[in-house]
Amino acid sequence: MFEKCEAIVLRTTDYGETNKIVTLLTREWGKVAVMARGAKKPSSRLSSVTQLFTYGHYLVQRSRGVGSLHQGEVIDALRAIREDIFATAYASYIVELTDKITEERRPNPYLFELLLQTLKYMNDGFDLEILTYIYEMKMLNIIGLYPSLDECAICKQSVGKFSFSVKEGGFLCDQCAVKDPYRISLSPAAVKLLRLFYYLDLSRLGKISVKKETKDELHRVISAYYDEYSGLSLKTRRFLTQIEQLKNRLQ
Repeated sequence: MFEKCEAIVLRTTDYGETNKIVTLLTREWGKVAVMARGAKKPSSRLSSVTQLFTYGHYLVQRSRGVGSLHQGEVIDALRAIREDIFATAYASYIVELTDKITEERRPNPYLFELLLQTLKYMNDGFDLEILTYIYEMKMLNIIGLYPSLDECAICKQSVGKFSFSVKEGGFLCDQCAVKDPYRISLSPAAVKLLRLFYYLDLSRLGKISVKKETKDELHRVISAYYDEYSGLSLKTRRFLTQIEQLKNRLQ
């Protein structure tokens, strides 16, 4: 029996000469894998609906293993992402991050909406780095990580100047900073943004202008925290690093 779902294409893998195995993040069922027969043929009706990042409605026959994709209807191809190498790099990273941390057949409507909204913002030309940092911060709880961002991770002081301790898992006040010689210094702006990104309702995001120096602070903290606690090794992270270096040279 075929069932209809709303989904985003997370990943595609070639299977044989003409087929694809497509990993979908669905609103209704969570992550599922389906066989799209003939989808590699340019003339196939499944070719366009199985492109990476595509958001659409899909008619799927589910099974305990790989299901079968019968047809699809594109709601938003998010074409502007694929037409820009920088947008492609950032979008590929957040999609792979989502794929790696989600188990199959575990519905999570919040995660689906978060990914969809982030991709739409990327497609509309919002700041790619800021969107990525927001997404990474919001994924922490889904991974099972809860950094201390409201107060000092040691003494619970909630006001004052803070640095970030990967070892302690959150902010350190000035008095406790000496307990971690490897703490990461932070400007007040970076402290504010880390908190904001963690709690922000993404649907209410407006235009955010952030200095490069502050972005560098955010990147340093988030990357170090993920490297220490997430256990993830993402191919797109390495590609994204190369793209960021290219972007910096062009600026």
